[in-house]
Amino acid sequence: MTASQLPQGIFLTFEGIDGAGKSSHIERTAQAFRDSGRCVTLTREPGGTPLAEKLRALLLHDAMDPLTEALVAFAARRDHLVQVIEPALARGDVVISDRFTDATFAYQGAGRGFDWDKLCQLEQLVQAVPALEGLGAQHPEAAIRQPDLTIWFDLPAAVAAERLTTARVPDKFEAQPGAFFAAVAGGYARRAEAAPQRFARIDANTSREAVWQQVADVLQAKGWLQPGVLA
Repeated sequence: MTASQLPQGIFLTFEGIDGAGKSSHIERTAQAFRDSGRCVTLTREPGGTPLAEKLRALLLHDAMDPLTEALVAFAARRDHLVQVIEPALARGDVVISDRFTDATFAYQGAGRGFDWDKLCQLEQLVQAVPALEGLGAQHPEAAIRQPDLTIWFDLPAAVAAERLTTARVPDKFEAQPGAFFAAVAGGYARRAEAAPQRFARIDANTSREAVWQQVADVLQAKGWLQPGVLA
């Protein structure tokens, strides 16, 4: 198959505070794309490559200041983009990632209080798409790799905290108090407000099937999947 015959790649991300209930819906979405005949690259952040997974372990468990956290997150992201995301999109895969840059703005920016503008600078540096770098002056957004769609699981922080009490041994973020998660949720809302065309808000404070129906409706509205594979 020639490059012109390859299907167009799709970059889809799932976001939300810890406890929002993304995991089962990510796998269900991936299976729906597979059932429709698409090749799927299922990945996560931080992580997705051997190097990024090592950085993930540091980020989730080692104490560090907010700037160091942001730098580690973006270092992992750069390797993830170069090694996994960009090659998969180039060959026409559907790339589904559990978190991407919005999480860094939400957790390190809003949660930790790190400077939002500095995160924007790191985003511009790390997510520059090599094939588009020459367009940066005229089309700055075109030179930055962003998801085609971000499915945001919006859940009240108090509900998320309640769900996490029965979860596995928490990492350093999952162990944060409710006020931290309320701030993180506000960070996601800020990102969604800045890019409404990219975000699809999901009311995650309802039953699993009701949440899935919202996700299915979004994917169908995009024209990416038909009802038959979304049941």
